Amino acid sequence: MKPTLLIILFSWLFTFAVQASASEIPTDTTYIFIKDYGLYKTRKKNAIKYFYKALEDLKTDQAKVLVFSTGTYHFYPDGCKTKVYYEANTSNEGPKVCAFHFENIKNLVIDGRGSHLIFHQEMQPFTFDNCQNITLKNVTIDWEQPFIAQAEVLRINNHYMDIGLDPKESPYRMVEGKIFFDVGNGQSNEWRNTLEFDRKGRYIVPHTGEQPCLGEDWDAYFAEPTMPGIVRLHFDFKRKPQIGNYLVMQHATPTHAGVFISKSDNITIENLRLFHAPGSGILAQNSKNLEFNQYQAIPNRSKILYFGGGFDGLQIVNCQGNILIDNCTFEGIVNEPVNVHNISVQVEEVLSDNQVKCSYLDKQSKIQNWARPGDVVNFIGTNTSNTVKTITDIDKEHFSLQFEMPVPSNLKAGDILENLSWTPDLTIKNSNFKSSRASGLVLATSGKVEIENNTFESSGSAILITGNANTSLKTGAATDVSISGNSFTSLCNTSSYRYSEAVISIYPIIPAIKDDTPAYHRNISIQNNQFNPFDYPLLYALSVEGLSFNGNTVTRNYDFAPFHNRLFTFSLEYCKQIDITGNNISDDVLGKNIYLKKTPENQLKTDLESIFTIEKF
Repeated sequence: MKPTLLIILFSWLFTFAVQASASEIPTDTTYIFIKDYGLYKTRKKNAIKYFYKALEDLKTDQAKVLVFSTGTYHFYPDGCKTKVYYEANTSNEGPKVCAFHFENIKNLVIDGRGSHLIFHQEMQPFTFDNCQNITLKNVTIDWEQPFIAQAEVLRINNHYMDIGLDPKESPYRMVEGKIFFDVGNGQSNEWRNTLEFDRKGRYIVPHTGEQPCLGEDWDAYFAEPTMPGIVRLHFDFKRKPQIGNYLVMQHATPTHAGVFISKSDNITIENLRLFHAPGSGILAQNSKNLEFNQYQAIPNRSKILYFGGGFDGLQIVNCQGNILIDNCTFEGIVNEPVNVHNISVQVEEVLSDNQVKCSYLDKQSKIQNWARPGDVVNFIGTNTSNTVKTITDIDKEHFSLQFEMPVPSNLKAGDILENLSWTPDLTIKNSNFKSSRASGLVLATSGKVEIENNTFESSGSAILITGNANTSLKTGAATDVSISGNSFTSLCNTSSYRYSEAVISIYPIIPAIKDDTPAYHRNISIQNNQFNPFDYPLLYALSVEGLSFNGNTVTRNYDFAPFHNRLFTFSLEYCKQIDITGNNISDDVLGKNIYLKKTPENQLKTDLESIFTIEKF
């Protein structure tokens, strides 16, 4: 080889090596150790002031990492920032008490390094307001005294029930024969609702989710203490729980999220264990591009608790971009593990040909920044949409929208508007939806949805695809949904809940559906899943065009006795273009029938005619 060629070759290799090395070297990153501001392991000492000392050093746009020394830290409301936030499905009276409050922060990693953050009274652990490029990871969130109580069933007969309570974890007192739980700051809440969890299996006992767990008129009990930590409830409860099981006693309304994400972009939650929160575990609204990886909304088993993760595990409200939920676990949630939806608003008055006055449908649906200039808004029920020109706040309850074009001539007070610009694409994979109250996954988004390789054990429908053409909070017609490679265990659909008509329930709220009403949902594919139903209803679909159920394995399970009133394997109402072929269904599956209501038989393609009956209405 000629010397000149060798020089050129070595020069090229050296340049490539330098470039490769440079690409592997991270950009300048500032590490901020919160211990340098005085934060050490605490209990009675409020640790929040040390964070606010460090906060000033986080306000640069430079990449930075806020690092905890591994330990346990306690946080109290005193010294926390307070700010008014209107949070979905939350009691919105008064400002929120925000512990770690990040506003207008960019390019930050918060690394807890396995730390346990223990909170006291009503407060919001993490708030991300108008933030970009944030990662929260390696941290556990819990409460010293949770806003849900738990009691062990010790004895029960036709005259009374004895329950065991932990007075340290859930301080309580009796007032005129009723149990009240102390929630701090001199306030207490009365016991309101109950769930029963099986002691060994840690699942919600069948038939106890939607109906009163202890039977009708259960709240007529009279309580008296018999010894420390044991309370006798005098009443002949219509439904008697199993001795040794645990009663989860709800007494609070949701007030603060565990993690609140608002008006933010590119937020990642990674390796976060959330044992409790006084509201949703994580609530994200008006935000874009969110990732949840190894998020666990679960009970604190070290305390032998059966409830965990907040009232909802994860709520995604009026968001856009890509939402990823990967390798997450939800267990013991007293509402829904995952709920993805929009919030609609109501027309109060048509102000001009292109301007309307709007209001929220109730206090818990009120959020900030419902729309922005350029957003596309759908006039539900009119099949038309328009672009927002301006939005103007009128007062706390009302705002006006001015549109680029005239509004529909038949628009009137009481009609509903949906913001189409804030509907995300959603991927949920490799996650566990363990036994929790209601449906495991509630969907109301028109974005692309992929649900793959998850395990569902929800006491309601495993997946509820909802949406509303009337006057609900949750709008969003499905346009492209893929459900594949999932396992639906026998624990799915063990209690009757509203809209939980089957293991997979597609149930939009349509008040006056007719034969010629266009289908609300479109393009839903259910393929290559494993179902283990103990009861009849496997799939219920209302107003869907383009629904396929292919390549699935359905195996009868005998863990529980059938109870559902819907005695059909498949129920199809007002549907078109249905394909149920290529499935492996065991001979002992209940029903073995397909129910067609206002669904022409020529719209159904199936290879089950020889073993299934088709019933038309």
